[in-house]
Amino acid sequence: MAMSGGIDSTVAAMLLLEQGYELVGCTFRTYDSIKESCLAREKGCCSVESIMEAKHMAERLGFPHHIVDFRDVFRREVIGNFISEYLHGRTPNPCVLCNSHIKWGVLTDVADQYGCDYIATGHYARIAEHDSRLFLRTAVDTRKDQTYFLWMLTQDNLRRTLFPLGAYTKPEVRAMAAERGYVRLSQKVESQDICFVPDGDYRAFLTRECSPDDCARAFAQGDYVDAEGRVLGRHSGYANYTIGQRKGLGVALGEPAYVTRIDPDANTVTLGRHDDLLTCRIPLRDVRFFGDPSQPILARIRYRSAPILATWDATPPPTTATWDAGSLSRSQTAPANRRYTATSHSTTATLRTAEPVWGVTPGQSCVLYQDELLVGGGIISVAPNEPGTNLKRS
Repeated sequence: MAMSGGIDSTVAAMLLLEQGYELVGCTFRTYDSIKESCLAREKGCCSVESIMEAKHMAERLGFPHHIVDFRDVFRREVIGNFISEYLHGRTPNPCVLCNSHIKWGVLTDVADQYGCDYIATGHYARIAEHDSRLFLRTAVDTRKDQTYFLWMLTQDNLRRTLFPLGAYTKPEVRAMAAERGYVRLSQKVESQDICFVPDGDYRAFLTRECSPDDCARAFAQGDYVDAEGRVLGRHSGYANYTIGQRKGLGVALGEPAYVTRIDPDANTVTLGRHDDLLTCRIPLRDVRFFGDPSQPILARIRYRSAPILATWDATPPPTTATWDAGSLSRSQTAPANRRYTATSHSTTATLRTAEPVWGVTPGQSCVLYQDELLVGGGIISVAPNEPGTNLKRS
């Protein structure tokens, strides 16, 4: 049982105990928060306080708990990618990689060491099954649904996973904690911060963690330019900006300006109007797709964004197998009359949306759904107005 010390993982543990499961609690150190706690305010799922709370909750519920040190692999797989993406002018999504490489990566080895058959978490998600094919299915509480962050999970991951909270809403989870005598826990406020950037200032984090040469390059002053390359002013370093940013630009153009492109090689930041960030095409890399390529797709380009109706532009990703959707176990029914295909390797592809979408951001995940089932995803590869992509609004 992956435990953060928060209400979700603790209530998930309670439900599994009541269902007769034997639990082993596990909380992992992913960042050296003990050392950093003297330098910054600690909060989030990996702080010393949360680790101790998780241990206390496991002891109170009556099952063993272990603290596991994942700092080396976390720095290599998650923090390393986070830094690299910003140095390349992209905006990363570290939670996606953490789930894939840490929670369903090295944590699986820990589960094996303790003789555990499953990994359980407090994520709001469900698993749907047909024969040997498993799907992530959106949670009952659509406002809390966290499948977006789980799109990289494999079939092997899903076969060993339990999501006890997927069938409940957040208010119901809070009520369950209170009913079981955990009133203080039921009122606990959630953290939305990146665990290794507890103060929310990713720029300060980069300046601490980057090599001197990389830091000097990423935060060197350069030119603001328009779409035609005309100089509009000076920026304070391309790593300070993300696609769609409006505030903190420090340049007056007589009208609202937005970051529309970041070019690390030229050290330029392109500014444009709001509508310059509209596009009907979304280019993706590292695509995983196992839906029906002939059917419309609902795409999310960020966690809180509304789903966008889309289809594959030109050639869809290659597929390796096809099967008919049937009845699913655990009363999690698949949409009727839908055929699904499975791809076993990554590729690149482009989505075409039915309506223009705003703020497509390189480095972010685009996660794909058909009805309630997660059928794939990919990493957004370029900005919609990047030269040579021909992706502007059409």
